[in-house]
Amino acid sequence: MLFLHFMIKNTYNVVGVMSGTSLDGVDLVYVKFQWHTIWKFDIVYTETVSYTPKWKAVLKKLVFNSVDELENIDVAYTEYMASVINRFIKKYNIKALDAICSHGHTALHRPENQLTYQIGNKPNLANLVNKLTVCDFRTQDVKLGGQGAPLVPIGDRLLFSDFDFCLNLGGFANISTTVHANTIAFDICPVNIVLNHYVKLLGFDYDDKGNIATSGRINNKLLEALNALGFYQEKHPKSLGLEWVNTHVFPLIDSYNLEIKDILRTCVEHMAIQIASEINKKNKGSVLVTGGGAYNNFLIKQLKHHSKNDIIIPSNSIVEFKEALIFGFLGVLKLRNEINCLKRVTGASKNHSSGKIYYP
Repeated sequence: MLFLHFMIKNTYNVVGVMSGTSLDGVDLVYVKFQWHTIWKFDIVYTETVSYTPKWKAVLKKLVFNSVDELENIDVAYTEYMASVINRFIKKYNIKALDAICSHGHTALHRPENQLTYQIGNKPNLANLVNKLTVCDFRTQDVKLGGQGAPLVPIGDRLLFSDFDFCLNLGGFANISTTVHANTIAFDICPVNIVLNHYVKLLGFDYDDKGNIATSGRINNKLLEALNALGFYQEKHPKSLGLEWVNTHVFPLIDSYNLEIKDILRTCVEHMAIQIASEINKKNKGSVLVTGGGAYNNFLIKQLKHHSKNDIIIPSNSIVEFKEALIFGFLGVLKLRNEINCLKRVTGASKNHSSGKIYYP
């Protein structure tokens, strides 16, 4: 109780840490959260630390590892995450720091089997950074029968309530909104996890501004097949993982034997259609767009073409670091023992305060 009493205050300085499925790198944000009837935040420092080729290769193949192999990778990855966090703290000479709040990296996500595994969340992370650490946000939700995702919507509701929709275009497109005073959120479709996979065959990490996709042509049969995937007919809560893409998306696309530019063009159209089908459920709503896909000008253009909603792209720090920001916020809510995981979003049996707190 002494700990909870100590952590209930009006101002928190935390480092939020996030690694997404698109493998861009580790996103870090030093942020100050303030509570005065509503939550406000001030982003002070941000940085993305790109993965080395070695780590990128390891992370790309995580879904093919056994649980025992993941345990070994987890040990090394936790040490790696600690070194990245320590360099960030030292680089920006961060002194006032209540906690490190880290998502880790998703290695395995099979909520239907009550299984999810985020590497980089071992208890010794707190010792390695010598700071109070809040992490492993998904495990408890899955144990409570939830999807363990998405977790960002509580942050959308409390930090970005001015918008009708919060749309993140990362490895996957996910969205949160409020319906009848209840927050709902779910994954819509794959985005960068597919686009980056194919553009890498041309020697690029990503399709800059969507220029390669722009030069391609839509293959209508592939477009129809993608739009017909069963996931799109499922009711939320629902979430996607790399396993689903490996099983349902890549084999389907590859069966058409198309040029890369035509694959990209068709996939962009598919993504715009699927996303628009969700945001069009509110007429003339405002849509906050974040994540790396916000810089894909062609995808944004096609999204605007398929929707009449107001598509808003905020400052770069929010576009690139919103998820790291919100995982920092989830950590703050956990320290206050307040709800940070919504059952209507994940499908869990109850709202709860998720995450594990480790002391150095």
